[in-house]
Amino acid sequence: MAKDPVRVLVTGAAGQIGYALVPMIARGVMLGVDQPVILHMLDIPPAAEALIGVKMELVDAAFPLLKGVVATTDVVEACTGVSVAVMVGGFPRKEGMERKDVMSKNVSIYKSQASALEKHAAANCKVLVVANPANTNALILKEFAPSIPEKNISCLTRLDHNRALGQISERLNVQVSDVKNAIIWGNHSSTQYPDVNHASVKTSAGEKPVRELIADDEWLNGEFITTVQQRGAAIIKARKFSSALSAASSACDHIRDWVLGTPEGTWVSMGVYSDGSYNVPAGLIYSFPVTCKNGEWSIVQGLHIDEISRKKLDLTAQELSEEKELAYSCLS
Repeated sequence: MAKDPVRVLVTGAAGQIGYALVPMIARGVMLGVDQPVILHMLDIPPAAEALIGVKMELVDAAFPLLKGVVATTDVVEACTGVSVAVMVGGFPRKEGMERKDVMSKNVSIYKSQASALEKHAAANCKVLVVANPANTNALILKEFAPSIPEKNISCLTRLDHNRALGQISERLNVQVSDVKNAIIWGNHSSTQYPDVNHASVKTSAGEKPVRELIADDEWLNGEFITTVQQRGAAIIKARKFSSALSAASSACDHIRDWVLGTPEGTWVSMGVYSDGSYNVPAGLIYSFPVTCKNGEWSIVQGLHIDEISRKKLDLTAQELSEEKELAYSCLS
């Protein structure tokens, strides 16, 4: 029997990431090739005409799974009835702007979108925040949508996770699908900690630890980490635009695994509400290794954290605590 369509919201839908993301959703990359969707696209009034253009292209592409398109600048119309919300819209940092200026712009955006989602979205709506500062934007959204369960609000660190897998696969000249269980800890910023201590690669002789196969701790503890941390900046330098295709693809990965589940024995990285696991302060949106089943994520427990890792986990938590304080000061 055909499934009922799922309403999926994409904010900032006329932007670079939105333009890459909506066709992926319409093709079934996010929710599965048997799941019809109705796309809700929201953008700001200056982008209204571009948004109509995106809607025209979606119609022209004749996606079999796409059962309807709502293109609007009205936040209430955009949020009504949605079961998945991908928050790509935000205020980007411009030259000469202080962090607090950017934060206060985003706090007001996420405050208004949070209340619209809370009042008008479907009961068990899953929310993914992509716009930077993603972790703190997600925290603000959580604060202003108290009736949305905290387990339903997340931020995107899957892009960083996928970047880590990509670097390992390039280094070892193996298929990226054979690399698993890297971890991104903390903030989606340059303090994030890409951790390979528990990662493995599928070889003809079974699964082998990444550290053993690469056998170069200097690279793994140095260049590998900085490459993943600063990959976004490297892409801007090369393309003159920020990552769009890879961000859209990893947003699909994040939601797909959350809704449909992670493969047995595999975990992924998601920015989720900390419960104090791994001595990370509770009340931050922090990236952890998680497994997903039946639409719920769970933090992977009991992983050994060595001394070097401990310092890096604490450093990124410290930055998130400072961001949280800055965001709250914008509210007062």
